Amino acid sequence: MSSKSAPVQGGFRFSQLIYDTRYRSNTIQTVALIALMALIWWLVNNTLTNLEASGKGLGFSFLTETSGYDINQHLLEYDARDSHLRASLIGVLNTLLLAFMGCVTATIVGVFVGVLRLSKNWLIARIMTVYIEMFRNIPVLLWILIVFGVMIEIMPTPRDFRGDNPAASMMLFDSVAITNRGIYIPEPLFSRPIGDVSFFPKSSMRFDVSLELVAFLIALGAGIFASGRLKRRADRIQNETGDRPTTWWQRTVCVVVLPVLVLIACGFHLGYPELKGFNFQGGTYMRNSLIALWLALSLYTAAFIAEIVRAGIMAISKGQTEASLALGISPGRTMSLVVLPQALRVIIPPLISHYLNLTKNSSLAIAVGYMDITGTLMGITLNVTGREIETVLLVMLIYLSISLSISAVMNVYNNRVKLVER
Repeated sequence: MSSKSAPVQGGFRFSQLIYDTRYRSNTIQTVALIALMALIWWLVNNTLTNLEASGKGLGFSFLTETSGYDINQHLLEYDARDSHLRASLIGVLNTLLLAFMGCVTATIVGVFVGVLRLSKNWLIARIMTVYIEMFRNIPVLLWILIVFGVMIEIMPTPRDFRGDNPAASMMLFDSVAITNRGIYIPEPLFSRPIGDVSFFPKSSMRFDVSLELVAFLIALGAGIFASGRLKRRADRIQNETGDRPTTWWQRTVCVVVLPVLVLIACGFHLGYPELKGFNFQGGTYMRNSLIALWLALSLYTAAFIAEIVRAGIMAISKGQTEASLALGISPGRTMSLVVLPQALRVIIPPLISHYLNLTKNSSLAIAVGYMDITGTLMGITLNVTGREIETVLLVMLIYLSISLSISAVMNVYNNRVKLVER
């Protein structure tokens, strides 16, 4: 007959923190944490002491000083009389613009190439393989310089568009001009504008918000919400009766008609670029450095995304495709409705990492003169003010915030598409 061992008598003893397995792991972790905090405190204190001794105390007052330099591409109003804080804000927006354009383009190209690499057509599959191997095995900096060099050397100059028999001509009904200085595209204009709202008008963080844009976004959001309600209603009817009502035209009307009505009410029209003097005037100007970075980063990252998509598709059982084809569903709809939605559960986690890599690789913009946060805050501002510690810390914090934001958004989407176990 077995008997339970009697519990240890007596109160708590400090020796138990080391010899008792119930407390030992917590003791080791606590000591390690205290040692790590002490090391960090020593490093910070030593750095601050040395800075004070050299007459360069840690401070961020330099951000309010006049920057004294121009930024060649900016989304908000800026001139050389603005502060370094304003210049940093412009650099952050340029970084976000490049990251957004790159992630969208890389996703579209990567999915397209990944699907085509699995094509049964030998030639198409091999062409996609050559593209993937060529782009992902050459450093992205070289691709940026190659695209930038091609734009400068091959694209026509603005003067080539002048004359009765010009050497170059505008595209898309004379609305787009591609030159060695960049691309000029139409800009949205309103003949009956509602107005603008200014935020922080007297500070370095000032910016204006177009009420036409706000009205358009509200109309678009209302249309998307109505479209979602129609989809949920169709899903409910399908679950109850087995028949799905046709709602695609109703959903299209909701998403398209409301924003179009807002644009018509505001007198929306396009302002086209025109050659005046030695350069084009009007329209939206995208510098050759921005185009080079956008194309190079997108095509480079798309090569990795294509492999992720291919792996995700191959992870889905072939029985899913065979069952869909047996029901008479076309191969294209089988891929878009059956295979890809399930493959997303495999694709999304590694896709997040490549979005983050693209965002961080945008710091190579300084190589072609595009003024992102690295070129502004950690470039000219650092050289002008001599505040290397402060600028590096700020840039690290900014990239960390952007990366964590991207991860948070993608993780929310990943939780929505992942398989829920019961």
